[in-house]
Amino acid sequence: MHAPQLPGSVPILKNLYAMRTQPLATLSRGLRECGDVAYVEFPGHAGHMLFHPDHVRAILVDNAKRISKSTPGFAALRLLLGNGLVTSDGAFWLRQRRIAQPAFHRAKIYALGARMVELTERTADEWRRAAESNSTIDVADSMMHLTLRIVSDTMLALDIDKDAAEVGRSITFLLHELNERIVRPFLPPLSWPTPRNQRFNAARDHLQAIIAKAIRDKRANPDSKGGDFLRMLIDARDEETGEAMDDKQLLDEVGTIFAAGHETTANLLAWAWSWLARFPAARRALQRELDEVLGDRAATADDYPKLPYTRMVLSETLRLCPPAWFISRRVEQSIDLGEGLVLPEKSLVFVSPYVTHRHPRYWPDPEGFDPERFTEARSEGRPTFAYFPFGGGPRKCIGDTFALVEATLILATLARRFEPSLPVGAVPVPEPVITLRPRGGLPMVMRQRASS
Repeated sequence: MHAPQLPGSVPILKNLYAMRTQPLATLSRGLRECGDVAYVEFPGHAGHMLFHPDHVRAILVDNAKRISKSTPGFAALRLLLGNGLVTSDGAFWLRQRRIAQPAFHRAKIYALGARMVELTERTADEWRRAAESNSTIDVADSMMHLTLRIVSDTMLALDIDKDAAEVGRSITFLLHELNERIVRPFLPPLSWPTPRNQRFNAARDHLQAIIAKAIRDKRANPDSKGGDFLRMLIDARDEETGEAMDDKQLLDEVGTIFAAGHETTANLLAWAWSWLARFPAARRALQRELDEVLGDRAATADDYPKLPYTRMVLSETLRLCPPAWFISRRVEQSIDLGEGLVLPEKSLVFVSPYVTHRHPRYWPDPEGFDPERFTEARSEGRPTFAYFPFGGGPRKCIGDTFALVEATLILATLARRFEPSLPVGAVPVPEPVITLRPRGGLPMVMRQRASS
């Protein structure tokens, strides 16, 4: 089977130009015009885009041992994240996963819930002051600061507030630069002392210095207040060998969660607020659930399973705006997907949650916001990999429960008190860099609810 080529190919650059300038539109057009499989060419690389849930399962689960992360995208990510869980492969990745897994146990995450809510109360105070003066809030920026505050406190025992703006700008700059290195493969290596490279290296070194100091402090004072998550990682051992992580491994793993973990959750929450502003019926249903379950008390981690509609709002947001919108792999051993489709050894393969989450065969009214798609009755019969915001298989995101518990507690704490509205005529536009952000931020007015 010879798959049709992804639309937008031009001489020399092939599909690279379209994927650099209009990636979401190009991928969506690929599903419409090519069907479930499209052939794609970049300078020096070729492969396939796969949109069907069965193909996603075949790549991420059934043939997980035949693929690797030896792709241009992950090579760029390693410049920031080192050899952490997101970027590592093979036996080293498996060892690291075994060591880190106990720290992500649901009970340990629940134990951090009270602190997550306490830190969210600071954001509620900021929003209350803005609401009283009828001021506009950049909700994307606010959620970024909040999730950075939470990961800094629970993981590193750091009060990041005084440095949050600078750290946030650094991470934004670094992620944009990494994206440029993926879509512009001819940039000079970071060892060349260009002004751009010097700025990248300085921003990365600043973040790594913050994390390294936190690791040293926690090793020296393991019983000091805060940093519970970091202490779990320091104390964690490989169940088979008894080995712990050394400082370099800790730096890569903590850096991965610090830089990438808070970013993805912040984007999820920002997009959730934008949808709730545009769909008041969903907002009212959410508020009814929060009023019934919480009343006037603060949310706790034990409320997580008691807030199904809140979780469905987040699930529908992840369907429409998955922070990890594009996933790349390298085929190390050829893969036969059936019906004459063979993925050759050393080729690239791509799947896109953004596009598969809109596959019209599995999602009626795919562009509409409808949290009740995720009720048990309406989910029946839907293929598992029609929806995969955290990936899947052995490489499924280790932090998925942390992110969902955190996002649920934040949304419950704030939506119980505030109603979002967008400026007249404003339509948030996605910016697909490493993660899917609202382009230019998300200016909104947050009004206090009468009962708050």
